[in-house]
Formats: sequence, structure tokens, C-alpha cells
Amino acid sequence: MAAVQAHRDLEVDRDDYVDVHGALREAGLDGMARPMPRLFGMYFSPHDRGPGVLLNAQLDIITQRHTAAHELGHHRLGHGTALDKELDRTVGWGDGSWPDEEKTAEAFAAWFLMPPPAVGSALRRIGVERPRVPEHAYQIARWLGTSYTGTVNHLHRLRLLTRAQKAAWLKTKPAVIKTTLAGGLVPSKAHVHVIDTTVHRATVRVDVGDLVVLRTPGAHFDALPDCLVPTDNPEGQLFWDEDAPATVAEVTDALTSTATVTVRMPGAADLLEVTIARQSPRVGVLELWPT
Repeated sequence: MAAVQAHRDLEVDRDDYVDVHGALREAGLDGMARPMPRLFGMYFSPHDRGPGVLLNAQLDIITQRHTAAHELGHHRLGHGTALDKELDRTVGWGDGSWPDEEKTAEAFAAWFLMPPPAVGSALRRIGVERPRVPEHAYQIARWLGTSYTGTVNHLHRLRLLTRAQKAAWLKTKPAVIKTTLAGGLVPSKAHVHVIDTTVHRATVRVDVGDLVVLRTPGAHFDALPDCLVPTDNPEGQLFWDEDAPATVAEVTDALTSTATVTVRMPGAADLLEVTIARQSPRVGVLELWPT
């Protein structure tokens, strides 16, 4: 209920990717991101010269987004100043060591970043009514900007997965899923974003090193911006083959904001068009709350 109220009060689009940093700004929180070993983030309550948040700039963007939502949860739920020190959020959960405020802030983060309408939109973009395989959960996570584990757990909360499915899918390593989707080995920190006919004119949020993949037989990139480099050959090995139509492309640091990608789909008269937008970990003050 608190997450739904926050969506309403902060004018968050519940049908798509949630702009958590924009929500922090809309909520009136001061904040910054800086390198902080062994620390996720901090929430400063109004009683301690807040409200404000401090985020770890060394986290990847997915973990940093979740941390930002967690700190927003502390604020919206009226909690006191909180220091989130444990880098493995699974440690201690369920063994009685987590304070109630941490549990509720963590639950808030999940419901804030993955509202049911946004989950429904992600399902439509991957072309299914319900997730049937772990790859579906991974793709949903990419559209929502969330972790694979967190997404699997939330799909179970939404009754889209059975308890047995949740247990089995949590044992599936994201590295295996990424290799399956990309058709070859993928760097450990890279994510894989699948493009299909269902995502025409959608925005795909990526970071440097991520792979944009076409899995439809016969599909190939019609035009790639300079910030995307072809990286595949027909055998699925990830390297550039200039003679083969590109079906996998890697994001480079030339992408600073957004770019347009067009794809030639078999049997389609018109080109499929998507926007890729960079979502990188925030640092400093101005990059965390840009004007």
C-alpha cells in the first residue's frame, strides 16, 4: 500500500520502468552517491538534518536502483536514520536478525520498482502471458531494471510463479541464462537485452558492455549507431564478423544518453525501431539528481 501511495504522490508511471532517482528528487530528498566500501547506502531522517540519502557509487546500476528504492522506503514509511551495511541482502533474511524497519523498507523497494502494471507490460514485451522458463524472469528483470533474484521472488509474490518454480529458478545462474540468450559466452558484468517484434518503439535501458540481441531467425540490425558494435558470427561466438549480418551488438562508452536502433525483421515491410538509453551507476550530486 505504501508503494502504491508513493507512486501516486510522486507521479510515477506504474506501467513501465520506474525512475527511482526521479522519485527521490520528487520526494524532496537531498542526496549524493560516493564510493563506500561495505555499505549499500544511508537514509537520514528529518531529525538528523534530513531527509536525505547517500548511495554507494561503486554498486552496479541494478543494485544501486534497489538501494535507492530501499532508502525511499525508509522515508515514506517514517523510519529513523538507517545505515544499510550488509552487502549481501540475502544474509540474515528470515533468521530473525533483520529489524522490522529493514524488512518493510526492503518490501517497499520490491513493490515500488516492480508494480503489477509494469510487470504486465514486461510480459507483453517478451510475448508471454505468464513466465514459463527462467529466461522469461531474466528478461522481465531487464525491462524493469531489477535483479534476477529479486524479480523471481516478486513474481512468486504476484502469484505468477509457484513455490516450486521459484525454488528451481533461484538455483539457475544468470550467467547460464545470459549465455543461452546471447548464443555465446557473455562477460560476467554484462546484461543481455533481447529485441523482438513486440518491442517496437520501446526504450531499452543498457550500460556499457551490455549486449543487444536479436533472437528471431532471419532478423538482423539494419542500422547501428556508433555506440553499438557488432560482436557475433553465425556460430554465435562473440566477435566481430564483417561478412555476416549482425544479430548481437555490444554497447560502448560512446553511448552517453540515448540512440536509435533499427532492425530488419523477416516478412515485415517496416523496420522495427527501438531506443537504447544508458543507465549507469550514479555518482556525486549533480549526476544523481540531474536538472
